[in-house]
Amino acid sequence: MSIQKFPLATVQKVRQYIQKTLTLSASEQHPQALPSDWAGVEQPEPESLDALGDFFRFGGFDDSELAGAASEAGWFLSAANPAAALLKLPGLHLKPGLRLVSYLYRTETSGRGIIWAVPEALSTTAQLEKALVASNPEQPPQPAGALPDFMEAIDGDRSPASFLVASILRREFQEFGALNQHCNWSHHRLIDTVPMQLVQQVGTDQLKDLTPRVRILPDGQAAVEFFTCRVAPPAVIFRHIDLYPVDRYAANCLNRAVSGNRR
Repeated sequence: MSIQKFPLATVQKVRQYIQKTLTLSASEQHPQALPSDWAGVEQPEPESLDALGDFFRFGGFDDSELAGAASEAGWFLSAANPAAALLKLPGLHLKPGLRLVSYLYRTETSGRGIIWAVPEALSTTAQLEKALVASNPEQPPQPAGALPDFMEAIDGDRSPASFLVASILRREFQEFGALNQHCNWSHHRLIDTVPMQLVQQVGTDQLKDLTPRVRILPDGQAAVEFFTCRVAPPAVIFRHIDLYPVDRYAANCLNRAVSGNRR
């Protein structure tokens, strides 16, 4: 069994890169009402997510107007392309024939999002918008053909780095579009030592080495272990362990509080 450790600064940079690629436009982050003078104006419907992005940039309504119109219905199809995060991540790529698509839900005070992996043939705008009909505030849209876990669409070179990157990517994808009370992972900070404010509670003997690490097991499975500190009160240290099967990047994940007030 081999173990490889990774510098905290490296993992933080990976997280920051993913967050940057998932940053929403202002109009999707905080949609506004559709201007009344656009009422009744018909525009050609884009046939794919790529065309939808071009529609935002080069013609038709601008992105603020489209997002505003969609926000009135609750959930709406996002122009964000989650797969963009894979362009520069080491060891990972999107499987051929699949697309990552995203939806957003916004109110005046909060918001949430969801990412799905779907076959390319079912990734047209018309197909994806069909899922909006059955959605509601508590039931996100699920497009036809969507895989149960978006990580089933991810493949890689099975290197130790690829597994650690996949663990961070999963959590950033799960937090996509979250605002206010829907935020969880965004309150966690990656750590490799016990924060000073928790030293008296935890001590340094209980948690000696919090360096992110990956174990490659003899049977080809991989185990990722890293630690975070939740900075939203009450402060708590969490241990994250992801176990990857031999044939995919959809892991079994454990996130457990190991210190502090665990309420």
